[in-house]
Amino acid sequence: MHAEILFENGWVYTGNDAGPSRANLAVADGRIIAVGSPEDNHVTVTPDTRRVDLQGQLVLPGFQDAHIHPIFAGIELLQCDLTEVASAEEAVAAVARYATENPEEPWILGAGWSMDLFPGGTPGRELLDAVVQDRPVYLQNRDHHGAWANTAAFQAAGITKDTPDPAGGRFEREADGTPAGTVHEGAMDLFNAVKPAVPYGLAYQGLLTSQELLLSQGITAWQDAWVPIPEGEHADHLEVYQDAAKAGDLKVRVTACQWWDRTAGMSQLDAIVERRNNVREAFDPLQLNANTVKVMVDGVAENYTAAMHHVYLDHHGHHTENRGIEFFEPEELKEFVTAIDAAGMQVHFHALGDRAVTDALDAVQAAREGNGPNDHRHHLAHLQLVRGEDIPRFAELEAAANAQALWACHEEQMDTLTLPFLEPGAEDRHYPFGELAAAGARLVAGSDWPVSTADPVAAIHVAVNRTAPGEDLPPLGPASQKLSLKQIVDAYTRGTAWINHLDAATGTLEPGKLADLAVLDVNIFELPVEELHRAVVTQTWIGGECVYDRANVRQSQSEVML
Repeated sequence: MHAEILFENGWVYTGNDAGPSRANLAVADGRIIAVGSPEDNHVTVTPDTRRVDLQGQLVLPGFQDAHIHPIFAGIELLQCDLTEVASAEEAVAAVARYATENPEEPWILGAGWSMDLFPGGTPGRELLDAVVQDRPVYLQNRDHHGAWANTAAFQAAGITKDTPDPAGGRFEREADGTPAGTVHEGAMDLFNAVKPAVPYGLAYQGLLTSQELLLSQGITAWQDAWVPIPEGEHADHLEVYQDAAKAGDLKVRVTACQWWDRTAGMSQLDAIVERRNNVREAFDPLQLNANTVKVMVDGVAENYTAAMHHVYLDHHGHHTENRGIEFFEPEELKEFVTAIDAAGMQVHFHALGDRAVTDALDAVQAAREGNGPNDHRHHLAHLQLVRGEDIPRFAELEAAANAQALWACHEEQMDTLTLPFLEPGAEDRHYPFGELAAAGARLVAGSDWPVSTADPVAAIHVAVNRTAPGEDLPPLGPASQKLSLKQIVDAYTRGTAWINHLDAATGTLEPGKLADLAVLDVNIFELPVEELHRAVVTQTWIGGECVYDRANVRQSQSEVML
C-alpha cells in the first residue's frame, strides 16, 4: 500500500483505545490505510507522499454535531446578530446601529439576545421603539423559544390586547393586556404571515458562512435539527443542501432532520417520506441524507414551557399550577412516532423537561411494540431533567441520549431564570449525563448552535468539569454527573457517527474508514481537566482533504492587515 498522506510525529486517538498513542496515520484515496508504523503495516512512503509533521499535536476523529442549526445560524449571522452583546444597553445599541446601516430592510430581523440581560428575561417593546419607529423589529432570543418585538411589529401582525394567547404559546402583557414586547413559543408563529420570507440566496450564503466557522472547530459532519417543508416564499433548506452538494460547496456530511409541523397532523408524513426518497435517490448517504424527523415535544425551562412532572414555582417559591407545555397529547405522539418508525425513519426528539422525556420514551416504546425492533436509532436531545425511573429506559429502548454538554454548568440564565423556579433538588438532576452513561445509555453530542457556541472543545470542558471555562462558580450537581474525557470525546465522534448512520465509514480512526480528522494543538488527554478549554483546532480533514488549516487562515489575516 502506498501512502498518499502520512501524519507523523504526533499523537493519535483512534476512538477504539483507552487513550492516544504516539503513532503515524497513513491515508490513501481519502481513507485511512494504517495506524502505527508504516513498516509494520506494509505501507510504502515515497517522495510523493505528503508528510504532515504534527509536532506533538493530537489527531482524533472529526467531531460530529448531533443537534445543530447551521443554515438558520448563518442567516442570523448575516442579519442583526446579538449573540455577543453583554447588556440590555448593548443590545439596543446594536439594533439601532443595524437599522442605520440597513435602511432598505423592511423589517429588522435577527437573533441571539440572552434572557438574563433583561429583568425576568422579558424585554419590553419600548426599548426597541426608542431606536426604531419606522419599521417592525423582530428578534429571537438565543434559545429561539421566544422573541422580542417592537410596537410596529405587533401592529403589522394585527396583535392587540384582545388577541388571545395561542395554543402552545404566550404573550407577555402589560396591565391592560397590551402585548409587552416578548412572545413565547407558539405566539411567535403569529408573525409568520407578515415577516419577510428568507430568500434562497440568503439561506445558501448562510450555509456557507456557517460551514466555514464549523470547519474551523473540527466539525466534519452534523445533524441539522430543523429542516422544514417551506411555506410561501421561504427558501427550502433541503434544496439548499442539495444544490450545495451538487455544486461541490458542501464539504461536511449532513443528516437533515425534516421538521414535524405540530399543526399539520399525520398527512405531512407522505411529503416527508417523498422528500427523503428524493434525496436518497440523488445523493450518496455519506454526503447527504434526509431520513430523520425532528419532533418538538416541549419548550424550555426559562419561560416555563418545558413540560415537567412537578409544577413550576413562582417568584416567592410557592407552587403554581403550571407544568409547562406538551405540544402533543401523549397518545397522539405515540401514534405518529409509530408511523414515522414504520416508514423506516429516525426520530429526533426535543425533550427538555422530565415529562417530555417520559412522553418521548413512551412513544419510542409504542413504536417498538407496534413495529418490532429495528436500527432506526431514535434519540432524545437536551434532557435538562430526567426522572430516575426513566434513566434505564434509554438503554432498554435503545434510545440515544443527545447531550448538549455546554449547558451543564452554573451561569446567569440557569441561576436566575431556571433553578429558582424548579422543585427542590432539581439541580442535582440537571443534565444527568453521568447518570445516563452509568445506566448504559448511548451518548451522542451536539451544540444546538446558534443557541450556544458550536465549539466541541468548550462543550468537552464543561462535560468533564461541570463548570464553564474561566468561571469561578461551583460545579453543577454532584460529581456523578460528570463525564470522563473519553466518554465525551467518544460521544462527539463515534457516538454521533452512529446516530447519523455514518459509523461504518467514520467516527473512529481505523483502516478502511474515511479520513475525517480533527487536529488539536495539544494532547488533551494529558492536560489538567481545568485546562481542557485551551485546546485549539489547527486542522480539519474530510475524506483526506484538508478543508481547514489555521496556519493558512492566520497568514491570510496577517496579509490583509499589512
